[in-house]
Amino acid sequence: MKNAKLAIVAMIAVLVVSVSLGVAYNEADAQETTPFPSREKTISVTGVATASVEPDLLTVSFGTETQEKTAQLALASNSEMMNKVIAALKKAGISEDEISTSSLNIYPVYESYPDEFKIYRSELVGYKVSNIISVETKKLGSAAAIIDGAVSAGVNRVDSVYFSLSPERHATLKDQMIEDAVINAKQKAENALAPLDHQIIGVKSISLSEFAIPYPMPMYAGYDMAESSARMSAPTPVFSSDQDVTTSANVVFLIGGN
Repeated sequence: MKNAKLAIVAMIAVLVVSVSLGVAYNEADAQETTPFPSREKTISVTGVATASVEPDLLTVSFGTETQEKTAQLALASNSEMMNKVIAALKKAGISEDEISTSSLNIYPVYESYPDEFKIYRSELVGYKVSNIISVETKKLGSAAAIIDGAVSAGVNRVDSVYFSLSPERHATLKDQMIEDAVINAKQKAENALAPLDHQIIGVKSISLSEFAIPYPMPMYAGYDMAESSARMSAPTPVFSSDQDVTTSANVVFLIGGN
């Protein structure tokens, strides 16, 4: 009976070994017969589009500064002056929708003086009001009329005059140039693949860069009030110039042999 049990145990052990070997063989065979996945062949190219465009938006920043003994008097004086400036702008063809307030500040003015011990002390001598406005218009030819009219009405500081692209023009130009950048990327890829006897068979990915517009350069700034009287006989010369804008697109193309 003992021998019979030993024989049964031995048969089970042989059967387990046989099954294990069979499974191992099948897995190895499957690995040998399964092909490795083919790797994609790609080429990464950056296309660029550049255009020189004429600006369609004029922005002029200027204002009035007044100083009086009290804040109330300074504000009243400044408001009276600014009302004359607004009237002059409307006379030049600028609407209220094209005028906005950039800043309005009221602050005390102190003067320093030495006392009997030669220690400098500060004394409140008045209040200054600064009211800065911006004119944003598509009437590019009105730059000289805006500046001269505003200065004649009482403006005593002109901060900047610059030309740029309006949001509408910016959006339209961006759509056009993205297409040009992608076409440029495709042309570069085709030129690079031609000597290699390969061709584009698809697109794997596209990455678009931000639309780059140079910061508008001031065409006129720091109006010299001492020379304003000499300029009354002739309009202030202000000229716009074209701006170079650019955008790019990085395209990863799938490629294959001819």
